[in-house]
Parts: sequence; C-alpha cells; structure tokens
Amino acid sequence: MTLAPGTTHQHSDEDTAMPPRADCIADSAGGLTFDITETGEPGDALLVLRRREGHEEVSLPLTPAADGRLRAALPSSVALPEGRWDAYAQVAGGEPQRLVPGVNDLRSLVDRMPSGSRGHVAVRIPYATKNGNLTVRSWLRAPHAEAGELRIEEGELGVRARVFGTGLGPDAYVELRGRSPGGLVVRTEVTAEQAEFTFTVRYGTLAPGVWDVWLRPAGESGPRVRIARLLDDIADKKPIFTYPKVALTTEYGPAAAWPYYTRDNDLSVAVTERPEEPVTATA
Repeated sequence: MTLAPGTTHQHSDEDTAMPPRADCIADSAGGLTFDITETGEPGDALLVLRRREGHEEVSLPLTPAADGRLRAALPSSVALPEGRWDAYAQVAGGEPQRLVPGVNDLRSLVDRMPSGSRGHVAVRIPYATKNGNLTVRSWLRAPHAEAGELRIEEGELGVRARVFGTGLGPDAYVELRGRSPGGLVVRTEVTAEQAEFTFTVRYGTLAPGVWDVWLRPAGESGPRVRIARLLDDIADKKPIFTYPKVALTTEYGPAAAWPYYTRDNDLSVAVTERPEEPVTATA
C-alpha cells in the first residue's frame, strides 16, 4: 500500500489482530485437550492438525467452553501417525489460522506408565516451534521399548529399559546397527525381569560412527523395536539430555564414545576415533 505524502498509516483490526492462542492439557492415556481463545468470527470452528511429512490432516470440532473459549479434544483412541503436526484454527470454512501456544499442562506425562495392552504406545507432546507456533509431536510405536536410566561407566554404557506391547522371550537380545555403509551389527545380551530389561554396550566392540540401538524381543524371528525415550513431557530430548564422552584406546587408536537421543528421541551411540573431533550426530 502506498501512502500519500504527509499521511500516516492507520492500523486496522487486521493489522493488530493477535493469532489465536491455545492452552493444552495432556492426560495419562495419551489424549490432549485444546482450549483456544475466541476467534471473534461467527460460524462453526475446527481445530486442524496438519502433518508436515505426509500432508495428512485431522480435524476436530471446536465447541464453546468456559470464559468464552473454544475447546477441542484429541482422545488417545484417535490415531495420529508419527510425526510433527502443526496446529490451526479454522472458522466457517475460512482460511486456517496458525495457533500459538499458551499454557501447556503436561504434568500427567511425567513418569507415565501406559499398559501397552493395545499393542502400541501413543505419545503426543505439544510444543512451541522456533517461530513461536504450536505443534504437536506424535509417536505411535507398536511395540515400544522405553529407555530409562543410562549408566555411564569406564568403557561401557549400562541401560535399563522396559518393553510395551510385547513380551521378552528367552532369545531376546539388543543389537546396535551401524549407519555407515556395510550395515555392521553388534549384538549384546539382555537380562530380563518380566517387561523390564537391562543390557550393557561395550564401546570397544564398536567401530567409529553412529550406532542405533534396537531390541529384538523374540530374537531373530521377531520384530525389531527401536529403543527410545518417549514417556515424559519433553518433545525434543537431544539438546536436553547430554551425556559425558568416555575416552577409549581401541584398535583404531584413541577414541571417544557417548550415548545421545536423536531428533526422534531414539537412543543411539556415537564413536569417534579422535576424542577432540567428535562424530557429527545429525539424527
């Protein structure tokens, strides 16, 4: 818009309108409730979740709630495929408006212990993007192996974990799969007590590179289950959970090794030949 000389721009309602804000409440079953500030527009309203990776959409009706707000419920029974879902409000078929996060009440996600009776674990964690918008990170794992305590010791990593949605057979083991060309695989035994299990990663058995950690609950004949940390209120573990590097002497020379969580909160181990030049773990 071009202004005539000597005039000033008058801010319209459109200029100053704030984007709708959503408070989120999580429940222990894996559901989410969204309370959204009134859009000020007449007509039926929807909460729209758009998956970035596959361009899928889930639409939920927004109904009047207390204090002039609108509410939508995403129960755990509604499937939300794994990925990042951007949140919008849409009124009367108009253009969807990106939601910004308000208050997230995620207390029920801390130390959550799902039954696993459905054969899967569903996790939904709302968070603020780097641009200040509301997005929901969703995981749907069937079955799922949840990483617990990581114990850093000289030359090795001890892990305590729990499996959901399947049992641990007598042939169960953990495998570390290298990402480098050739797909090297290193096995390690598990000690199981019902659904809980422990295992030890001996860093000296791993070549330099990044190694992803998997559970084979039924041995070679069964599924391969990625070990991850999902059952809490932190959407992105990678910058939050950091672990010390262990210095090693290996057949490749001086080395360093450490565990970390990927961008998908999966457990991996990085090994570098030279401790002062760590492997770049991008995922």
